[in-house]
Amino acid sequence: MPLLIENGTVLTGGRKPAVLPNHSVLIEDGCITKVAPRNRFKGFAGKRIDASRKVVAPGFINAHTHFYSTFARGLTRTRPAGNFVEVLENLWWRLDTALTTEDCYYSALVALLEAIRHGTTTLIDHHASPHAVRGSLQAIERAVRQSGLRACLCYEVSDRDGARISKEGLEENVAFLRHCQSAAAPANTRSSHLSALFGLHAAFTLKDATLEKAAALGRDLGTGFHIHVAEDLSDQQHSQRRHRLRVVERLHKFGILGPRSIAAHCVHVNPREMDLLAQTQTAVIHNPQSNMNNAVGMANIVELFKRKVLVGLGTDAMTTNMIEELRAAIWGQHLAARNPSVGFGEAVSALLFNNPTIAGRCFNLPLGELREGCVGDAVVIDYDPPTPLEAGNTFGHLVFGMSQAAVETTIVGGRVLMLNKRLTLDLDERRINARARELAAKLWKRI
Repeated sequence: MPLLIENGTVLTGGRKPAVLPNHSVLIEDGCITKVAPRNRFKGFAGKRIDASRKVVAPGFINAHTHFYSTFARGLTRTRPAGNFVEVLENLWWRLDTALTTEDCYYSALVALLEAIRHGTTTLIDHHASPHAVRGSLQAIERAVRQSGLRACLCYEVSDRDGARISKEGLEENVAFLRHCQSAAAPANTRSSHLSALFGLHAAFTLKDATLEKAAALGRDLGTGFHIHVAEDLSDQQHSQRRHRLRVVERLHKFGILGPRSIAAHCVHVNPREMDLLAQTQTAVIHNPQSNMNNAVGMANIVELFKRKVLVGLGTDAMTTNMIEELRAAIWGQHLAARNPSVGFGEAVSALLFNNPTIAGRCFNLPLGELREGCVGDAVVIDYDPPTPLEAGNTFGHLVFGMSQAAVETTIVGGRVLMLNKRLTLDLDERRINARARELAAKLWKRI
């Protein structure tokens, strides 16, 4: 059914953003067909959503997350960690090896429902379940389709669990990529809710032979890669000690970088590596809350921007609230530079402008903009600005005003997933949370 979001303050997004008071957005067949003043839609007979005294904006995009980490919430059965490698060994590698296929499904579904509540309409996920590799991505796909959101999935290949599991990871990526490619519908691309990349964990857990195999498979499939890059200094130290190359140089050597690839974190990269990332058009995803939580440092996104690197914003599963992550990114840049004027524009641009570009590469869709011809992914925010809201000060209202307001309605492809803060999906959220608690309790006993 055609959908009209009417009489709101429309933030168009895009490279030439506009603020349009008292405007309406018409979505038909999953696509925005008209943005105009309210009086241009007299006689409209479809579904209406009143956005009076509210802001209508493009849906937010999370460019790097981990659905499987949902079941770490409240977990206390871990030893304290004194550095990043111990964080992995004491928490994440104990948790992911204990996951079952059902755990993968429910942890994803809970994260996706939380994303809807925060107006995050597209997510790029990075999954690991070494003892439940086969079929794990299709379990997550099921959750994605039930949620109505868009998600790009991959399985993180690693050699840390042995050759057999590494081989299974390669095969899971190949199978899921082929599944997505065969299911693509060129005649109706705006209906696409699922995409895939080739997942790799990090350079320090990958042998040369595995990188070579992954690169060859990825080339044959015409896909990009999703990998953690220089998140901690130990990644660089390992690469230089074992391979006589810095991390980005080693990945470049094997053909892992490229315009469809994602390099998450890049906290400890030097100018040469930044230039390689720019030259190969590889996207870098900044995850400030995770980096601060793990005490690994802060990526210099100001310098990355200067060197023409495409920098996006992710949460690394710390949250599904992208405005919360944006605020952390700004404060982190201020603190790292000891300058309260540094990094504001870069952080906001990463979320509003670059994330749509990065996700657009994954889905081959015009995302992150409320204009004719773009996909109908939109949010209605309960924000009636107390000061003038104009094109020149939208960033300030987003960071200091809308960040404190509630997302009331979330729409993906013209389908209303949440209306007036209530999920409209045919899902029993209480039952889902109850089953998730049962599974998490069993998981914790296995860790």
